[in-house]
Amino acid sequence: MEYIKEAFDTNWIAPLGKNVDEFEKEFAVKVGSKSAAALSSGTAAIHLALKAAGVEKNDIVFCQSLTFSATANPIIYQNAIPVFIDSDYTTWNMCPNALEEAFEKYPEVKAVIVVHLYGLSADMDQIMEICRKHNVVVIEDAAESLGTYYKGQHTGTFGDYGIFSFNGNKIITTSGGGMLVSKNEERIAKARFWATQSRDQARHYQHSELGFNYRMSNIVAGIGRGQLKILDERVAKKKYIFDFYQRGLGNLEDVEFMPKNELDEPNYWLSSMTVMGKVRPSDIFSALEAENIESRPVWKPMHLQPYFEKYTFVGEGVSEKLFENGVCLPSDTKMTDTDLKRVVETIKELWNK
Repeated sequence: MEYIKEAFDTNWIAPLGKNVDEFEKEFAVKVGSKSAAALSSGTAAIHLALKAAGVEKNDIVFCQSLTFSATANPIIYQNAIPVFIDSDYTTWNMCPNALEEAFEKYPEVKAVIVVHLYGLSADMDQIMEICRKHNVVVIEDAAESLGTYYKGQHTGTFGDYGIFSFNGNKIITTSGGGMLVSKNEERIAKARFWATQSRDQARHYQHSELGFNYRMSNIVAGIGRGQLKILDERVAKKKYIFDFYQRGLGNLEDVEFMPKNELDEPNYWLSSMTVMGKVRPSDIFSALEAENIESRPVWKPMHLQPYFEKYTFVGEGVSEKLFENGVCLPSDTKMTDTDLKRVVETIKELWNK
């Protein structure tokens, strides 16, 4: 509220101002990146990352299939061609073996978009080794993984570009908004230029390139600055929620929680599990809904979506199995132990029938 009040008091109610500048600096420091551009959404950040990577009409872009459509849509904005890559069970994210297979089929690929789903890190060592071998630009969709570390390094900082989202459902929110980060300060400066309608340095309005209205407002950035201060508290609460569910439900027959390993420090943004027995995800959704508790399936893979089904998919159907058997549990940081017990007891009842 202090940052927002300052914006009003100084009359900076615009997509520029102190909050925007400081949010970019503070965010870059938090994740360990050289530079950052505050934008209107995570989707806008992916779009500008693809543009900065030189992706153009008919270029091929590898994209993780198990994700939200915002990861894939900007590929179409650039009139490029997505090729969807399967996940593995170890990370729920891009499968290095499927990625290698895709490179064999499409060696001319221009960029790779890897996702850190639900705050779980992809296997960045293998993925970066493969991508560097093929000299391709890597874009990390870290929209769900702010506060997640892989081998002590923040997700979103391994590739050439990293993107983050501050949508209302994310671990911190500005009500809407996103951030593009990169070690390449020149490319970030160019992204800021594109995001402000590509206005040339001239007294009059002059535009030599196609521009976009993608800059974050000074008000929204003020919210982000305040939220960034409590990110670590949010991560701790998300972990508490995940551990609570795992203790309460992890011993049920045919239940497995999203993977954890020694390389990954997740932010546990959304506690998720798979059920592979007689109790199906639909049973859990219905039981919780009867108690006025919301739950959801795991993301439906992009290669199964009506709009994207015409594009190539490389893999063995792991993402499809995760979708068929996955359950995303209520994970809001405002949840109390009473709320969590209610969710656990409602689900356990299904195994007692």
